[in-house]
Amino acid sequence: MLIDAIKRLIGRGSSDADVGGESGAGLGSAEGTGGPDPLHLAACALLLEIAHADGEFSEDERAHLEEVLERHFRLPPSAGRRLIEAAEEERRSAIDHYGFTSVLKANYDLGQKMVLAEVMWGLVLADGVVAEHEQYLTRKIANLLDLKPGYLSEAKKNAAAAGEA
Repeated sequence: MLIDAIKRLIGRGSSDADVGGESGAGLGSAEGTGGPDPLHLAACALLLEIAHADGEFSEDERAHLEEVLERHFRLPPSAGRRLIEAAEEERRSAIDHYGFTSVLKANYDLGQKMVLAEVMWGLVLADGVVAEHEQYLTRKIANLLDLKPGYLSEAKKNAAAAGEA
């Protein structure tokens, strides 16, 4: 499925691959092909990887993820749940994170990668417990997206501040 989504993305041409939406600060474009947007699918699969990193996908993590899909991807709740189901299937069948990160790395600018890093940290912090493997995986994914450690540290601070608000 991810390979098909990547092929659709590549086949759309660069003018349709705008992932920033109107403001450029979002994490993807709106769905329009009937299936999940390849960028949404890749980002959601990585977020699910982080959510499952501690062996439990808690209700707090699910609520945070659903809110992220609505706010950043502009998906209504039903479309967000369908995306989570599709991304969960992709996540389980993936052999590594490269297939997901390569799609995002090629299409996200630095600002979008920073937003994704902040969302990843928000997900890690959502259940109030930061497991060692969650930290490791977040750093690994950020590294695959070519985010410098300083950016990741800033994203963690921003996510923690947003969680306190």
